[in-house]
Amino acid sequence: MARAVEEFARCVISEDEWMLGRFVCPVSRLEEFSKHAAALMPGTNATSGYPEHAAAGEPWRVTALIDGQGIKGLDSDLNTIQAFNRRHATQEGGLAGVDMIEVKASDAGFIDDALEIIPEGVFPFFEFSIVNDCRGFIAALAGNQSGAKVRTGGLTPDAIPTSADLAAFLVACAGVDVPFKATAGLHHAVRSEFALDTTANASRGVMHGFLNVFFAAAIARVHGLEVERVQAVLEDRFAGSFRFTDGSCGWKELTIESAEFALVRESFALSFGSCSFDEPVAELRAMKLL
Repeated sequence: MARAVEEFARCVISEDEWMLGRFVCPVSRLEEFSKHAAALMPGTNATSGYPEHAAAGEPWRVTALIDGQGIKGLDSDLNTIQAFNRRHATQEGGLAGVDMIEVKASDAGFIDDALEIIPEGVFPFFEFSIVNDCRGFIAALAGNQSGAKVRTGGLTPDAIPTSADLAAFLVACAGVDVPFKATAGLHHAVRSEFALDTTANASRGVMHGFLNVFFAAAIARVHGLEVERVQAVLEDRFAGSFRFTDGSCGWKELTIESAEFALVRESFALSFGSCSFDEPVAELRAMKLL
């Protein structure tokens, strides 16, 4: 935890801060997070030597992973989150706030029950299996202030969803205006085979690229393409297929105006979570996109 909060504090005052979203933390570790992070948060407790503009900056935004079980567990975790937000509402405690949560949903009925008790001001993402047909889960989210969370990787090849399942998820979300975030696996810009962890004997697998995912989402939303076409975007391993100009972005022959792509990023394909901030940024620089 200490290392993670120090990394976040470094990144939040870096030139790449505009790409940084929230610190993601399990509810069961929020107290530990407070212990290590309070002195680095904006506020009067900022440590000596910490840049003055950071101490006076915006409160840290935190996404909490719900690890309590069922509706009772969710309710208990929401109480813990409220206590955390009260503790970090003043400069003396270090400024931070949980304004998003991530919840695992076993069935669509759980989503309905959870939405009844989640307070205003806390945006929930619901994680569910996208294998086979996930449209029932996505339908339960439609029309609510909520989003879907999709797991795009893991430490073993079987943890990586197929491009067909991921494409079906993106098309279903686009069809009913349900925003989503991705998590796990998107360390690399373009789809290719990589080691799945940093150990010497790590398994290797074909990993989804974050450019592939964001372009596939934008194409599904703006052009309304069918699953097979969106799947082709996800499976493209050639970096040159993704084009950027001052006024537009494109994949092969398809073009999306920059304003349309910006709207997709603001309201549909919201973010991806990664245990490394530097690695995706370095890939973009290597591709001369930054």
